[in-house]
Amino acid sequence: MLRFSCEKALLQSAVNTTSRAVAAKSSIPALEGILLEGGDTLTLSGYNMQTGIRTIVDAQVQSPGRIVLNARLFGDIVRRMPDDVVVFSSDEKLNVKLICGDAHFDILGIDPADYPDLPEVEDQYGVSIQQNTLKAMIGQTAFAVSTNEARPVHTGSLFEITDQGLTVVSVDGFRLALRREPLEKIDGGSFSFVAPGSALGEVEKICSDSEDMARITLGNRHLLFEVGPTQLICRRLEGEFLDYKSAIPRTNPIEIIADTRAMMDSIERVSVVISEKQKSPVRCVFDNDRVLMSAKTANGEAKDICHVAGDGAGLEIGFNNRYLLDALKYAPASTVKLALNTGISPCIITPVEGEENFLYMVLPVRLKNN
Repeated sequence: MLRFSCEKALLQSAVNTTSRAVAAKSSIPALEGILLEGGDTLTLSGYNMQTGIRTIVDAQVQSPGRIVLNARLFGDIVRRMPDDVVVFSSDEKLNVKLICGDAHFDILGIDPADYPDLPEVEDQYGVSIQQNTLKAMIGQTAFAVSTNEARPVHTGSLFEITDQGLTVVSVDGFRLALRREPLEKIDGGSFSFVAPGSALGEVEKICSDSEDMARITLGNRHLLFEVGPTQLICRRLEGEFLDYKSAIPRTNPIEIIADTRAMMDSIERVSVVISEKQKSPVRCVFDNDRVLMSAKTANGEAKDICHVAGDGAGLEIGFNNRYLLDALKYAPASTVKLALNTGISPCIITPVEGEENFLYMVLPVRLKNN
């Protein structure tokens, strides 16, 4: 039966990573657990039937074997252990002994036969990308993923891989976020897929800020993200994703250049009268070299002026304050360009430098006449 020893910090890190894919509540007790498999290496796996995370731990395996441990209990034990070497042993009756320093724990494992196999991902197409780049691309688009299950395909992000590079797009019916990066090498030609937003949130956490490569593999029904010693497997989302190229308006005669921080400050100032109970759009009047911002609810009225470059010819338009703030918060630049057309056309926000790498579109909100 399984016996191994390893550093407490390494085991804790692996437990933390795999726990994120463990089912919180399940009719199958094994799914609330982490599968430990010892052979040449020690592997920990978590799987909630949607997303699976598997990671290899640097451990000395004395005796190969498989066992499942309740993730919460195992996680609590490892976290409370002193910083020392953990010695793990189990027997045929699933009794598990954990020793670390002077701390001893005896717990009961779960039969690994009840644990479902993680899906195999056929290697149809693949692409490699630096971890820090993938992390940033997910972070700068994930906030615009839809939470509305009525269109399941939009609860994920579209990944498009061509010889031009990788494009990631998220859309929720009110706004669209797009990020582009060149790629060094793709295997199997151009391809695209939609990855669930929940799984991408985990990929973002697993990725480090290093330039080490991460690999994405596309299978028939599943996706595989490989980051260092960790693999994340999730299902692909099926359905027709928005044709984003035709959704983004090309003619926007009004162009405004704004300081990202100053515009955020102005929006936040006038947003103080807006709350969950007192919702109201932020009214923006784009004038010559300035934007007059205001919001009015039962709480009161707030006004501010944001100084910009460009003439908006008095264009009046309303926006959801949070959607506009999100765009500015995630825009990777200190100055942004706002491209506008009419009071009922979307606003396109791009960084002044590197505008081909990031684009954000937000739809206006109809304003009531005061």
